[in-house]
Amino acid sequence: NNGDSSSVHHFWDSSAASRTSATAAMFSWLGTDDRRKKEPEVFQTVSDGLKKLYKTKLLPLEESYKFHEFHSPALEDADFDNKPMVLLVGQYSTGKTSFIRYLLEQDFPGMRIGPEPTTDSFIAVMHGDTEGVVPGNALVVDPKKPFRKLNAFGNAFLNRFVCAQLPNPVLESISVIDTPGILSGEKQRISRGYDFAAVLEWFAERVDRIILLFDAHKLDISDEFSEVIKALKNHEDKIRVVLNKADQIETQQLMRVYGALMWSLGKIVNTPEVIRVYIGSFWSHPLLIPDNRKLFEAEEQDLFKDIQSLPRNAALRKLNDLIKRARLAKVHAYIISSLKKEMPSVFGKENKKKELIGSLGDIYKRIEREHQISPGDFPNLKKMQDQLQAQDLTKFQPLKPKLLESVDDMLANDIAGLMVLVRQEETQRPNPVVKGGAFDGTLDGPFGHGYGEGAGEGIDEAEWVVARDKPAYDEIFYTLSPVNGKVTGANAKKEMVKSKLPNTVLGKIWKLADIDKDGMLDDEEFALANHLIKVKLEGHELPPELPAHLVPPSKRKIPE
Repeated sequence: NNGDSSSVHHFWDSSAASRTSATAAMFSWLGTDDRRKKEPEVFQTVSDGLKKLYKTKLLPLEESYKFHEFHSPALEDADFDNKPMVLLVGQYSTGKTSFIRYLLEQDFPGMRIGPEPTTDSFIAVMHGDTEGVVPGNALVVDPKKPFRKLNAFGNAFLNRFVCAQLPNPVLESISVIDTPGILSGEKQRISRGYDFAAVLEWFAERVDRIILLFDAHKLDISDEFSEVIKALKNHEDKIRVVLNKADQIETQQLMRVYGALMWSLGKIVNTPEVIRVYIGSFWSHPLLIPDNRKLFEAEEQDLFKDIQSLPRNAALRKLNDLIKRARLAKVHAYIISSLKKEMPSVFGKENKKKELIGSLGDIYKRIEREHQISPGDFPNLKKMQDQLQAQDLTKFQPLKPKLLESVDDMLANDIAGLMVLVRQEETQRPNPVVKGGAFDGTLDGPFGHGYGEGAGEGIDEAEWVVARDKPAYDEIFYTLSPVNGKVTGANAKKEMVKSKLPNTVLGKIWKLADIDKDGMLDDEEFALANHLIKVKLEGHELPPELPAHLVPPSKRKIPE
């Protein structure tokens, strides 16, 4: 092997090559081809870059230190290529399946909705040309789907995992994963037959958004649910919370329920930031108590915007997850190699193993000091101790600085190059936004968000909307001693500052109202300025440009 990079590329493409020779070729290539190491690699697309970095730099480290047995299975090509995924998690009957039905505006195969725990499977709702259901065992052998590594969870899980495929415009840009309702109380003891929290953790690593659904009616967080939320640790940045069915209680109760929810979440989710909670009624039935309609509409808009931005940020999210994974793999390598170093070669292995597992916390602290690693990067201590019981510590690998160097090099150089590529891809592509289903319902027309309110008031009326209050504004206008029908900027300012709005806002209002840009206001412009002040004081945003319906009649250009 003379370090010819083309042979190495060829070799990665042929998956038939065995793992061991793969690793061997890797090292000889890294050794001889020092030139490649110094210059960051050049990639065509972000996902190709991620695949290649993972296979050539991170995977050898993971395999050497049994990362996949401890933390999570190896990543596949499909993990880097797939569409953004949204994972829905919640107790039974909080409206998870109804939420998907609401987004898609059509039923999906295998969908069951009811007050009892109905969805007992994981359903991946994905785009397909024809409607149909693919069972779990067939899903995990399909190389195009990102689910192959789920076969590790065994048959009990695969029998409860299906993929519902259907042609739907929303699913062209995202996939949604519906999970079984989390059980409360007694039902938890009847075990599911597979590690529910571990499956969710596997999904959490690979999805772009995790939506936790709560029902405003029954706000208990069961043990299983709090376990699940704890399993989502390290993915807090992906979590959003939806307080569903909020139209079924009065405003006063809603405030209390919201407070109780934040209090409960604060005890489980350990982040200094407050988690974003969206309140609303996410299904297509009439609101039972319509008092908070405005609030629900605004919240729904915000949530839709959040979901619509996923395709745009997908590449960045994959990059972010790879960095998280690389950091964990490095820490894991330090832990495993430290344990190996402490193991005796001949006698007293079992006793030493017990002692080492018992003092794992101290080993963590030592690694933290020696390698300047923050405590947040370490895996869960208790879980790690349990997993080590089953391992033969003598078979662990000693520290291999070369492997760690290539991961450090990836984090320091290659990732920076990919970041540039992410930005380029974002600017070149037309803005990818989730379309179809519920996302299209409120885009245009009178049911669009904020239509006919604030600066949009009077948009459909033949009369100039400002004319209604103009007599009152005129009275003020004539007290400001106008000259030739216009008041000076200084005089208008005296009146406008009475609104107590900050100068930045008043300056913007002035720009919008002084239509002929002569630094003075006539009676119509003055009335318009006051109208815009009123809009702002009522809590609406000012438009960036003056909408056509607000232009005073005498200033409108007569169409030729």
